[in-house]
Amino acid sequence: MVNETNTCRKYVEPKLSDAGWQTEPHDYTEQYYFTAGRIQPRSRRRQRGERKFADYLLLYNGNFPIAVVEAKAKYKTADEGLEQAIDYARTLDVKFAYATNGVGIVEYDFTTGMQSEDLTEFPSPEQLWQRLTGEEPQQLRVDIAEKLLVPFYPTPGKDLRYYQRNAVNATISGILKGQNRLLLTMATGTGKTTTAFQICWKLSQLEWNTTGEARAPRILFLADRNVLVDDPMIKDFAVFGKDKIYKIQGESKKGRDLYFAIYQAIAEDKVRPGLYKEYNPNYFDLIVIDECHRGSAKDEGSWRQILQHFEPAYQLGLTATPLRDDNVDTYRYFGNPLYTYSLKQGIEDGFLAPYRVYRVKTRSDADGWRPTDGQLDRFGRMIPDEMYGTPDFERKLVRRARTRAIAQHLTDFLKSTDRSGKTIVFCVDEEHVKAMIKELRNLNADMTRENPDYITRITSDAGDVGKGHLYNFKDVLNETHVIAVTAKLLTTGVDIPTCKNVVLAKVIRSMTDFKQIIGRGTRVQEDRGKIFFNIIDYTNSTVLFEDRDFDDEPELITETEIDDYGQVLSQQQEDTCNYELEDIDPNVGFHGLPEDDDAPPRKYYIDGGAEEIISETIYDLTPDQKLQVSQIINATKEQVRTLYRSQLEIQQRWVDPQTRSEIIDILIDRGIDFDDLKRITSKPDADPFDLICHIAFDAPVLTYKQRAESLRRRQPDLFQQYGDEAKAILEILLDKYVQKGLDEFNMPDAFKANPELLRYGNVGEIAQHFGGAAQLRQAIQQLQVLLYSA
Repeated sequence: MVNETNTCRKYVEPKLSDAGWQTEPHDYTEQYYFTAGRIQPRSRRRQRGERKFADYLLLYNGNFPIAVVEAKAKYKTADEGLEQAIDYARTLDVKFAYATNGVGIVEYDFTTGMQSEDLTEFPSPEQLWQRLTGEEPQQLRVDIAEKLLVPFYPTPGKDLRYYQRNAVNATISGILKGQNRLLLTMATGTGKTTTAFQICWKLSQLEWNTTGEARAPRILFLADRNVLVDDPMIKDFAVFGKDKIYKIQGESKKGRDLYFAIYQAIAEDKVRPGLYKEYNPNYFDLIVIDECHRGSAKDEGSWRQILQHFEPAYQLGLTATPLRDDNVDTYRYFGNPLYTYSLKQGIEDGFLAPYRVYRVKTRSDADGWRPTDGQLDRFGRMIPDEMYGTPDFERKLVRRARTRAIAQHLTDFLKSTDRSGKTIVFCVDEEHVKAMIKELRNLNADMTRENPDYITRITSDAGDVGKGHLYNFKDVLNETHVIAVTAKLLTTGVDIPTCKNVVLAKVIRSMTDFKQIIGRGTRVQEDRGKIFFNIIDYTNSTVLFEDRDFDDEPELITETEIDDYGQVLSQQQEDTCNYELEDIDPNVGFHGLPEDDDAPPRKYYIDGGAEEIISETIYDLTPDQKLQVSQIINATKEQVRTLYRSQLEIQQRWVDPQTRSEIIDILIDRGIDFDDLKRITSKPDADPFDLICHIAFDAPVLTYKQRAESLRRRQPDLFQQYGDEAKAILEILLDKYVQKGLDEFNMPDAFKANPELLRYGNVGEIAQHFGGAAQLRQAIQQLQVLLYSA
C-alpha cells in the first residue's frame, strides 16, 4: 500500500517532470502553504490551526501560478482530491485543478467548467498557457496575460501572500482592459500598501502609461494624513529611488515618477489656490487613493475636486470597508471592487489576529442619568431636566465620576492582563481625551512616575509633540509608550502591529468607522507576543458585531458592569441578545468649549456624584462562527457530559499529565475557560478537575488546599521511601500546588521558576536526589495519581 508521500515521490513528480514542469523557465512548488493557520489564543496545545497547502502549485514561466495538483495515495481513486483541488484553485485564482493517485489524473478546467475523464499525463506548460489565454469570458487576453508575467519586486523576508498577488493581477488586468476607475477592498492589516506598491512596480516595469509613450508612468499616491503617505514613501516605495520620488508640500515639482501628497496640502482653500492646479489634468497616469472611503469620493467633498481635475488619469481606490450605507459614494465613484479580502477571511487564514470583546456598562449607561430638581453644574447653570444616556455623555453632559470609573476599570483590566500591552483609548473629543488622560495618569502613578510617556495624548491638537508620540507608539520596539488616548487621529491608516487593547469610550454607529477602529488591533506580531487583542467597550458600540452583514465575529464577548471604583458588581448570562442599533449621528450634539472664551460652555459639567459598573455577560462563538450569548455553566455541563460519561472517566485521565493536558485543551477549544468558570462560580481556589466534575456531575468541590490535605491524611507516610532531600522537594511541590495549582508539576519550567527548589540545584541535580531523571518523573507522576485518587 503506497501512502500519499510515496505517491508524490514515485509517481506524481516524474509525471510532472515528463510534462516539462521542471524545464526552465517553468517550475512547480511542492507543498505550497498559502495560509498561516487560524490563531487559537485559548489553546495551550496548539496556538494555530492547520495551515492550508496545495501539494503542488504549477508555475508557468517560473512565477505565474496556473494550476494546483492534489495527490492521494495510490489505493484511492484518482478523483479523490478533486474537490479540494478545486477549492484551492478558486482561492489561489488559478484556472486548472488536478487530482491524482499517481496512476490516473483528473482535471477540472475553470475556463470551460468541464471535468475530464482519467488522464495518463499532465498537460505541458505551453498547453495550459494556450488554454488559459483567449477571448472567452473565463480566459485571459493574450496581450494581458503576457504582461502579467512581469515578476513582482522580491522584497527580502516578505513573500507576497496569495490574496495580494490576486489583487495585483486583478488590478493590472483591469487597467490593461481600459478600466479607469478601480477599487480594492482589503481588511486593515492585510497589506494594502504592499499591494499598491507591487501594482506600481509592475506598471513601471511595463512602462505603461495613458499616452503610449516609452516611459514609466507618473503616479500620485494620495491620502488624507501625513502618516499614510510618509510610511509608504520611506518603506515600500523607497526602492524606486529618491530621485524618482517627490512629496508635494508647499511647492509643485515635475520630472519625477512617484508623487506623494495629502489632500490638505494640495487642495484649494481660503488662502491657497490649490497646488493640484499646477499639474495639468493629464499629467498623472495613475492616482492611488488610500483610505478612499474617507471623503475623496463624496460628491460634496472639496477633495472630489482634485480627482475631477485629474479625470483623465486612472484612479485606484484602496479601502478596508465593504459597501455600506455610509460609504455608498465611494462605490458609486470607483465601481465594485476588483478584489475583496475581508477581515473574516484574514482571521480564518491566520494573517489577522482574532479578538475578545468586553462590554462594560456603568450604571448611568445602563439606566440613564437624570439631574435632581434644580441641580446646577460646575458653572452654576441649571441642568435641563431630562434623561441623559450614553450618546449624551461627553457631548451634552460631562460627568467626571463616569470618566473616573471607566479609567479605574481599564486600569484594573490592564493590571490583570498586561500593563505593558499597547492600548488605544478612543474618546469623544479633545476635552474628553484630556480628562481621561488625567484620570489614567493618577491611577497609574506607579508607572508614570518612572515613565512619563506611559500614557500619552495623540491628537491633531497635540501638534508635533503628539506626532512624536505617535511614531514612538507605533514602533514595535518601543516599550515606553503604552497607552495612547485619542479621539480620531488613530482611527484609520496607522499601522500598530503590537496593539493589544482597543478601548471604546465613545459611541460609534458607523460600520465604516467601527471596522477601521477595530482594525487597529488586527495585525499579528508573533515575535512580540501579539497574536490576539481585546476590545473593551464602554459605550455598547460592539452591538455592530451583531449587524447581519458583519462578517467578523469575535472569539468571545464579555459584558461587565462596574461601580464608581471600577469594581465588578455582578455578572449575568443570557441565551439571546436583542440589542437594537440606535440611529445616532455621532457628529450631532455639543462639542465642548466655544471659540469665544467669554461665552458659556456648550456642555454641562458635573464634578460630584458617584458611578458604578454593574454586570458581566459572556458571549461565545458557536462552531459555525455565529455569535451568541451563552450560559457558560450550562454550556460547560453539556460539553463535559458529551465528552465523558462519568467523573471516574475524567479522573482516570486526569492523573496523567499528558491526557490531562489533552482534556484541558479540548475544553478550551470548545470555548470553556477555567478562569471564567472560577470567577462565575466564585470558586477562585478550586482545582479545575473538581470544578468541571462539580458542574457536570454535581460532585463536591475541593480547593487545591483541601485536596492536598486529603492526600496527607490518607497517606501520612507518602514520602517515607525517599531520602530527606527528595522528601523535602516533594513537600515543596505539594505546597506550591496548594498556592498555584497544577502548573507546579510541569517539568522543567516549574522547577526553574521555583526559588525554593533552587536550593537543591538545577533540574539535573534535583533528579539525582531521586536516583535520576526517570525516577524524578515517576515520583511526580505518583504524587499526582495519589492526589487525584481522593
